[in-house]
Amino acid sequence: MTQNSQFLMNLVTIHTKPGNPLQGLIKLGLKTFPCALGRSGITSQKREGDGATPLLDCKALYGFYRPDKGPKPISRLPFIALHPSMGWCDEKGHALYNRPVKLPFKSSHEKMWRDDELYDIGVVLDFNISSRMQNMGSAIFFHIARPGFTPTEGCVAVRPIVMRQILPLIGRDTIFKLG
Repeated sequence: MTQNSQFLMNLVTIHTKPGNPLQGLIKLGLKTFPCALGRSGITSQKREGDGATPLLDCKALYGFYRPDKGPKPISRLPFIALHPSMGWCDEKGHALYNRPVKLPFKSSHEKMWRDDELYDIGVVLDFNISSRMQNMGSAIFFHIARPGFTPTEGCVAVRPIVMRQILPLIGRDTIFKLG
């Protein structure tokens, strides 16, 4: 593998689908897949609760999966098994804003152990995590899409079969280029 082709495998580009700003196309190397984007499209002015997918480049940090729904995914990323007591704080101003939390949790949060399949497999993207700022938006994940690629709350989502095709190709050196 040449240095240039290795770079291409470490770059996941995501653009809006022509004619539909709520859906996109993911390109990894020579492969292209459809995806769902945020209900407010892509923005460079991301804020908590706006439903937009941020326009930026960010690294993949680690993955998560539901062990009751399937085996640990094959990937160069580290993966953690979800548990029903896992959540993600989205309370503006809270010391744990945009961090995993243990449930029950009194402040505003998202449950990671969901009744739908959205978080059966996912990847935490380094949006507002390494360099965290209040109200800039939390929990930008690469996760499983709803049927019909209906919009997300700002994440990027794909079909389960596509997720399993992409995961072996990405690692902590992978950059997700959104927009």
